[in-house]
Amino acid sequence: METVLAIFADIEDPRDHTAQYELSALLFIALAATLCGARSCVDIADFVAANRADLAEFVDLPADATPSHDTFSRMFRLLDPTQLEDALRRFGAALREGLGLGPAEGVVAVDGKRLRRGYERGRAHMPPLMVGIWDAETRLSLAARAGADGNEVAATLAALNTVSLKGCVVTGDALHCHPEMARAVRARGGHYVFKLKANHGPLLAAAKAAFATAETEATLTWTTTEDDANARIERRHGCVFPVPRTAPAFPGLALFGRIDSVRTKRGGKTETKTHYLVMSQRLPAWRMLSIARQHWSVENHLHRQLDVVFREDDARTRKDNAPGNLSVIRRIALDILSAHPLQRSVARKMNLARWNKPFFFELFSYVR
Repeated sequence: METVLAIFADIEDPRDHTAQYELSALLFIALAATLCGARSCVDIADFVAANRADLAEFVDLPADATPSHDTFSRMFRLLDPTQLEDALRRFGAALREGLGLGPAEGVVAVDGKRLRRGYERGRAHMPPLMVGIWDAETRLSLAARAGADGNEVAATLAALNTVSLKGCVVTGDALHCHPEMARAVRARGGHYVFKLKANHGPLLAAAKAAFATAETEATLTWTTTEDDANARIERRHGCVFPVPRTAPAFPGLALFGRIDSVRTKRGGKTETKTHYLVMSQRLPAWRMLSIARQHWSVENHLHRQLDVVFREDDARTRKDNAPGNLSVIRRIALDILSAHPLQRSVARKMNLARWNKPFFFELFSYVR
């Protein structure tokens, strides 16, 4: 807990000098409440009121008062989001050290997530955006960044600039198949595998033409994988092809990839899709298939957990910086719960943290 408090203590307090409670204390209480299932500032205030004696062992609290929901709401609204995002990065480094992990070296997925009910009045069409940088190998967050005015590419570039990518393969959907993104990844020592769609029309046309020619000449070598889960069977056929000289310029581009997926659902209904990818290093088809599959960890183990367990999509916090700042607190809480080795779901660990005080304290033992 001392490490977490120290990380929060480095954040600049934007409040007036007359503030009654220390910023690090409020942030720690918010994190502790979120670990135990709190979903709003009202929940956090109720949590501290119900557990004042235990929390007072770690943070300074007046003997006759606890912070109200307005105190937490004001603090999250005023707090500079980059300060808390930097705290997430420092926390991630401390957690990895406690778990005996080095810097990320495998697949790093980038993806944006809308906070669907966190919009300002009259702006339902533009809910706040959070971009996550996700270590698919360890299932831990590396960084997060709020997307100003919904600009996911700019937010992703800013977040990537805070992360070491040496030895990593950065994956992203077609939105991130962007020259600036490719340059940023390569400049930080990483490689990329991006999905390629019609938003980069000339490059997609070149990829389709290359594979069509290779199919005609029967020079493609295919690799096949199969998954049988969730009442469906999905076969993926992958192949790669060197980028021809006639292809449009794209930073670091070395290889085109193609994945044909055939999904058979219960009842026999079959769906077929073809995806194209751009890659900055020459990879065998089996490795490309593995990387493309690992990318979905950001959806299954980050975004889904935030929505299903933490109910992030239902959160109505909407003013100023509060939506993004609370999302960062949830990501820290998710990392803490996921890091504990107990073989239970995140939701069940959250229940244990709420019901079992020793388990709650044990959650922090992996942060060094």
